[in-house]
Amino acid sequence: MKRVSAGEHGESYRDLLYVRRKFIHKDNLRDAISEVVNAIFRVRMQEIWGDATTSCASDSKKFGAWDQNLMTEWHIRYRGRGVMIYWHVEKNSTCIYSQLKSCSSSEVAAMMEGLLCHCTEMEVEKNYVDSHGQSEVAFAFCYLLGYQLMPRLKAIHSQKLYRPEAGMTDAYPNLQPVLTRPINWELIRQQYDQMMKYATALRLGTAETEAILKRFTRNNLKHPTYQAFGELGKAVKTIFLCDYLHSEELRREINEGLNVVENWNSANSFIFYGKGGEIATNRLEDQELAVLSLHPLQNCLVYINTIMLQSILSDRKWFDMMTPEDLRALTPLIYTHVNPYGTFRLNMSERLPLEEGVIA
Repeated sequence: MKRVSAGEHGESYRDLLYVRRKFIHKDNLRDAISEVVNAIFRVRMQEIWGDATTSCASDSKKFGAWDQNLMTEWHIRYRGRGVMIYWHVEKNSTCIYSQLKSCSSSEVAAMMEGLLCHCTEMEVEKNYVDSHGQSEVAFAFCYLLGYQLMPRLKAIHSQKLYRPEAGMTDAYPNLQPVLTRPINWELIRQQYDQMMKYATALRLGTAETEAILKRFTRNNLKHPTYQAFGELGKAVKTIFLCDYLHSEELRREINEGLNVVENWNSANSFIFYGKGGEIATNRLEDQELAVLSLHPLQNCLVYINTIMLQSILSDRKWFDMMTPEDLRALTPLIYTHVNPYGTFRLNMSERLPLEEGVIA
């Protein structure tokens, strides 16, 4: 804000600080995110970006943070102290939900929370994750809630397929090395009502995702409902693995979806460069505001880029030059044309000379 206050607009640092404290809070920022995301969906031209998508990818990124607070932890994989931000990004680089998490928190819970709470016009049907965003319980919950969980599994060689029924020991001779015991369908039938109770609680928001999933961990192996979720998850995961190994197109689809969220993460560092890219506060509320401010800012970049690209390609001469490969590689998440270190000149009485564009 000190850098912005140096611009030629007559607003002092104290004025900006007052506006931030008075008007910028979590609910307002969530509403702003929904407005921008929905505006991107409405402005998109089908000829350029393709049909509306029902797929998104989710992944986390570590941000450095001050260490005298309850959120900051040492990250085992990435090293260093910090927090995690978990993103849900659809295939055309629009982020529909973001969460601030500790490094040791469950990525499975964050994945499910984003699917249920994104509050945008997008109807999510598929969700791509990496190995840390999936589990057998996650497969079961996603199935009951109507989502397709589609992970890219790191240790694919160690996965096992479960037999559909007992008494099929000699069936599928070519798959014997990867086949294991049959699914216990009777346990699923017995615990069906309890499973639906927990799934409904997630759908209605009467219980937090993390709180429910903590009940179904390896610490509760003997819990009958946990065992039933595990059995259902094993069945759904077995079907997914068969499709995943059989279809190269499916493997490409998952990989392309996860590449989009990786590209989103790369843009974070370009925008969030102040204070060395660290979240420079020990207050949880301010940490959440920092994350929620980054989210709409990056989405606004996608929104402006979408309109700019459409204004060029609305000219039939330029559009006809685009091959299917060119259109497939087109992304609105570009930032090499942006100078983040320049002087900020704000004129709130003028609008950018951009039009949504129609291909003639």
